[in-house]
Amino acid sequence: MKSLLIAVIAITTVTSASAQSLPGGFVYLRDVDPTIIQDIRYATSNNFVGRPLAGYNAGECVVKQEVGLRLKAVQQELATQSLSLKMFDCYRPARASLDMVKWSQNGRETAAERRYNPRIPKTELFRLGYIASHSQHSTGAALDLTLVDLKADNAAKIDPSRSYADCTAPAAARLPEGSVDMGTGYDCTDAMGHTAAPSITKEQRAWRKRLVAAMARQGFVNYSKEWWHFSLPGAGGAAYDFPIQPRRN
Repeated sequence: MKSLLIAVIAITTVTSASAQSLPGGFVYLRDVDPTIIQDIRYATSNNFVGRPLAGYNAGECVVKQEVGLRLKAVQQELATQSLSLKMFDCYRPARASLDMVKWSQNGRETAAERRYNPRIPKTELFRLGYIASHSQHSTGAALDLTLVDLKADNAAKIDPSRSYADCTAPAAARLPEGSVDMGTGYDCTDAMGHTAAPSITKEQRAWRKRLVAAMARQGFVNYSKEWWHFSLPGAGGAAYDFPIQPRRN
């Protein structure tokens, strides 16, 4: 999810982190399983804020080591079905969550932002549990992800000259994501984005169930308001604020 509100969280600020040295048992997911597709959206302008978030200095998935190993196991299972995980967000610096807070309070709401929040004003996203100032992502134990059908044509790219529909529209009308059709786009703050939403098609529901089941077999728990958000109970701990830096080969 964009953020999961947790009542008490200790934020450990690490003033610098080298590209090869990560604190607290964190690892680059590419070092654990390079076959898992990554599209770290908060390191780009292709997200609900419309720009890279604070602390995302590289589009790299960083996770706790246990989380990475379990994701590798999920990926190995999916590979036998010509499927792959695609990561949208992993570890999130605490400063990025505060960046979201500032965004929600800036008094503006653009058409591009409304694509992600078609029915909910951005000022209401905190009260409704879609964004919080403290995120479980900052512990390294929460993830945003989807499935990719490796047999399908996933080559569609965003056309900047095109006016896309909001995240609840049919897949052909909304921003392309190169993944299976889960019924909404990623980060869609709408009832249709709830995992068990009754308004999606039978096929879309089957894809969601397939993702939830594959993740559950490795101990991951889905957040009911966001089909894309999963966490691994017991793998978190303190929150961190070190920036995501480029990974050295």
